[in-house]
Formats: sequence, structure tokens, C-alpha cells
Amino acid sequence: MRYHPMIHQALSYIEAHLEEELTLEDVAAAAAFSMYHFHRIFQQQVGITVVDYVRSRRLAGAASLLMYTSEAIIDIAFGCRFESQEAFTRAFKKEYGMPPGRYRKVMGSINGRAEIREEQTMTNERKGMKGWILSGTNPSLYEMGTDRETVHMGKVSGYLKSVTATSADQFATIMQQFKADRFRGERIKLSAFIQSADVEVFTGLWMRVDNAAGDTIQFDNMSDRPIIGTKSWNLYSIVLDVPTGSDTISFGVLLSGKGKVWMDGFTFEKVDHRTESTNMQMNSEILDEPINLSFEEE
Repeated sequence: MRYHPMIHQALSYIEAHLEEELTLEDVAAAAAFSMYHFHRIFQQQVGITVVDYVRSRRLAGAASLLMYTSEAIIDIAFGCRFESQEAFTRAFKKEYGMPPGRYRKVMGSINGRAEIREEQTMTNERKGMKGWILSGTNPSLYEMGTDRETVHMGKVSGYLKSVTATSADQFATIMQQFKADRFRGERIKLSAFIQSADVEVFTGLWMRVDNAAGDTIQFDNMSDRPIIGTKSWNLYSIVLDVPTGSDTISFGVLLSGKGKVWMDGFTFEKVDHRTESTNMQMNSEILDEPINLSFEEE
């Protein structure tokens, strides 16, 4: 059974109610599942419990408020549904390695918002983001970088946005490529959290498996389940086989036309064949001899 519709529904509900009281019962009910069954499936699909996920999302929001506003720490703590500033401080320090007051000073007040963005932009332009490249049919019309204000978990997220793109035929991708050695003979699932804003054509994950000759033998770009418009953070996945003859695996996030997309938390995992493949590549098998020459066979 595929659970992604339930997970999408649950994550959308969480995003819409982060500033309100959230219980496991509420989220399970929004996903139309029993609490016990939902808790097990959520942890299996997302990798952490509902409680831990909600706490991390609220702390990510708190980190952004600390950097980009002058809101009092105690107000941020209560706004993030912590019962006291002390409890908030303990949780924040565990997540970010320093208490909120020091985080605000180190990450925000020293350089200021504009200077942080300027330095970040210069770093991205000068060095790029480690491991990631900007490609596609029109990469010069797009920009990739890291964002400290719109974050899913942790301190930063990656983004890809149109700058001067004007046509639905124009697209770019933020991507990586690596050797298939580790996954040969396996079925693998690529997952990532994605948020979009004003995407006119579509955005989504993509993954491709090529052989040594450069032929594509497995492929999916989510074009049959596109992310369009403005959507809050949610979890998306692609499942492909990596045949024994595979040589390289490429993956990333693509953006067609105008808009902006943020991404975070990419993971790869081996799955069994009970997890349905999303492969869109139609493989044609070479026959031993010609068939149906008179067109009578069905």
C-alpha cells in the first residue's frame, strides 16, 4: 500500500497549524488514520516521530525570527508553543548548538540581514554550493543558492528560482551525479522536502539512472504529479531500480518557467519491491525475431 497521500495530507495540516496546539490525535485525524497506525507509518516515511517533526519545524521558524526580527525571545518561545522560555532554550540549544540569545547575536546582529544575504550571494556566485551544480536548458535565467530565512529544519535550505525566465519552455535544475556502484541491483527511493512559491509551469524532484554508454534506463521527473503554484513544505519521493548494468545516478530538483522552489533533507534508501517504482522510462526489449507481421495478433 502507498502512504504518500496520507503523509502529504498530514504534513500540510501540520504546516497550517504550527502556531496552534497540535496533538498526535489531531494530525492522525486529519490524515484519516488511526493514531497508532498513523504514528508508525509517519515515522517510517518521514524518519522521525510526529512530535519531533513538529518541534523541529517550530524551532526552524524560531531561528528565522531570531535572525530577522527583534521579537522578544520569550514571545518567540510562547509563539512556538513552548510552555516556558527555559524549555524553549533547552530545545533550541539541543537543535542548534547554542542558546537562542547567542544564536541571535552570532547569526544576526553581527552582520545584519542585508550583509548576511550579500555575503551568502557572493559565496554562492564565487564557489557555488558544495556538490551541487546549476544546469538545464536555460541555467543563465535562473539562480540557485542557500536560504537562512526560509528553512525546513536546521540552519539553511537550498533554493532554485527564476530570474529572467519568461517562457514555459525554459527550465533549470539544481543537481548532482554520482556512481551507481553502491546501489547496483537495488531499488532505491530518493526523498526530499520541497516548498514552492508562484510556480507557473511545474517543479519537482527528478532522478535518472544511466548505463556506461550514456543511455537512460530509469527515469522520473514527477511530470505526472507536478508541484504547481505556492505549496508549503511537504515530502516527495521517487522510486527507481538500479539495474546491474547501471553506471551513474543523477538527481535534483527542476523548475520550469517562473517561480521559486526551496529544498531540504535529501535522502536515499534501499527499498524492496513492495515499494512501487515510479519509473517513467519505457524500456523496449529487443526480440529474438519479428512478430505480428500481419497485424492479426492481439
